[in-house]
Amino acid sequence: MSDVLFSPFKLKSLDLPNRIVMAPMTRGMAPEGIPGQAHAEYYRRRAAGGVGLILTEGTVIDRPASRNMPGIPFFHGEAALAGWGEVAKAVHAAGGRIGPQIWHTGSTRSRGEWVPDAPVESPSGLVAPDDPRGVAMSLEDIADTVAAFASAAADAKRQGFDTVELHGAHGYLIDQFFWPGTNTRTDAFGGATIAERSRFAAEAVRAVRAAVGEDFPLILRVSQWKQQDYAARLATTPEQMSEWLAPLVDAGVDILHCSQRRFWEPEFPEIDGAEGLNFAGWAKKLTGAPTISVGSVGLDGDFFGAFGGKGSGAAVLDNLHLRMEREEFDLIAVGRVLISDAEWANKVRQGEPLPGFDAADLAKLA
Repeated sequence: MSDVLFSPFKLKSLDLPNRIVMAPMTRGMAPEGIPGQAHAEYYRRRAAGGVGLILTEGTVIDRPASRNMPGIPFFHGEAALAGWGEVAKAVHAAGGRIGPQIWHTGSTRSRGEWVPDAPVESPSGLVAPDDPRGVAMSLEDIADTVAAFASAAADAKRQGFDTVELHGAHGYLIDQFFWPGTNTRTDAFGGATIAERSRFAAEAVRAVRAAVGEDFPLILRVSQWKQQDYAARLATTPEQMSEWLAPLVDAGVDILHCSQRRFWEPEFPEIDGAEGLNFAGWAKKLTGAPTISVGSVGLDGDFFGAFGGKGSGAAVLDNLHLRMEREEFDLIAVGRVLISDAEWANKVRQGEPLPGFDAADLAKLA
């Protein structure tokens, strides 16, 4: 296991000591949107614990109503950017690499009672199929949002981060453009095909690439499932997946971060069987881009139970080892177990007993 998981990975200016990525996980503990010393220490401990690349919790771009919870951190404004700069310094001091995940939550609802102080925006004023919420974005709104993504990415580079990830998954804004259930536009940002509905994402990617230059790695997180519909699928065939993802790689994406609930499940079992390629495997095969896989790594239950206060026990990593040995994907993102144990990666490397996930740990930033 150590041979494959702890081999180096290099792409452009990103030089990683191993293949383990800390997955972005919403913590919602940034008062007034500003990360503090607790955030710097939280991420530093995971770097010291052996994680090769840390992707931060989702941080929002400079748009009204770009977050759906009050404690989500900003990635704009002098105070927030200074705070994130200190996070990057702390991680680097521990020998780690780090990139912020930047996002816009679109018209998604908060899990609590909080509502933003501006109307939420989305491609067509929908949060899910036939479920209106907020306003449809004008062409000016779209242009300003693309510019805000580019500005945030440029700030990430200036603050000393090693990469940046755009959140294009899970039913948030970029994904709402992909999904026909939330994108019913009849202009150039809509359309009957996934390729047509990917125009917004492609424009955001091109703007980010122009803002950060060619050597700064750009990651895009994508998913089939949505928080609004766990069974949703944007691509039901490899051909549709290629139409969706290949233009985004052509636009400037370096790494596709392919989110699924359970990383060991095949994406198209009707083609290659029950042990076939997962989402990240197919994305890599179709586009040629390196991929990150993610989904219940090292745990015996998926993350939906965590929202109801349910923990998960540790699971063996044999399936991960086999898939990485055959180079199905390049990197593996690990989520909840790293909230419970910052030393998880080191324990894997040293062959020590591995922990599970305690849902009570979600209440603290430690």
